[in-house]
Amino acid sequence: MINIDGVLFENEEAQLTVDNRGFHYGDAVFETIKVVRGTVLFWEEHYFRLMASMRILRMEIPMNFTLEFLLDEIHKTLKNSNLEHSTSRVKLIVNRASGGLYLPSNSGVNYLITVAPLAFDEFRFSANNYVVELFKDYLIAPVLLSTLKTNNRLVNILGSIFGKENGFENCLLLNTNKMVIEALNGNLFLVKGNTIKTPPIKDGCLNGIMRKQIISLIDASEEYELEESSISPFELQKADELFITNTIIGIQPISNYRKKSFASIVAKDILTKLNDKVNNLVV
Repeated sequence: MINIDGVLFENEEAQLTVDNRGFHYGDAVFETIKVVRGTVLFWEEHYFRLMASMRILRMEIPMNFTLEFLLDEIHKTLKNSNLEHSTSRVKLIVNRASGGLYLPSNSGVNYLITVAPLAFDEFRFSANNYVVELFKDYLIAPVLLSTLKTNNRLVNILGSIFGKENGFENCLLLNTNKMVIEALNGNLFLVKGNTIKTPPIKDGCLNGIMRKQIISLIDASEEYELEESSISPFELQKADELFITNTIIGIQPISNYRKKSFASIVAKDILTKLNDKVNNLVV
């Protein structure tokens, strides 16, 4: 089922108007959320990021757009999709209401919720080869808009095509200062000794929900030291480990970058800590 402004439709019956601003101009933001057997993981973090993104884009936030209201809408969509007690991927999109050209004539919003089943409750460790390369065709400006999950994902799309054409599982993106900021589908962490480094938000990387969870786990541990600072491309081949994080995969270790092969000991340890945290959340 697909939820459009609170009305449920079968997938094949759901329609958007041709003047939808998310379609025309990418005038939309979204959250990708994991739900484990009815528990929406890290919902408060997703909700407050969504509200912050809407404010930055000068969208009018409806009075009923409370944390509880949107959570109920997610649960309603899952229930009517027979996924209420399953593990699922939820995508919540908010677009500015139709009207106008570049200048909107309407400050209101519409929302859309889609759901799809996931195979596993826990985040699983992958020991498969996972080879990455830099995607240098287009650079990311280190500005506030770059940190948001908007519908403008052309760099990610072109990077994904480049990766497929050249046999890479993923690519790493650079900002205009030629610093590595993230992967195509998640935040980047670099391990050197007991120091775990990740690019700061000011470099233009996504303000990731899973990034925050991993940072909190590192801060709470006695084994590791966190460093939020810029990562030069030259540092990649000197690292002991590299891994990518996002809401759906949890942690994806990188096995190879150019001629360097990486271990995944720290990534596996933090993934265990992450699963322990999630298990404590799921009722």
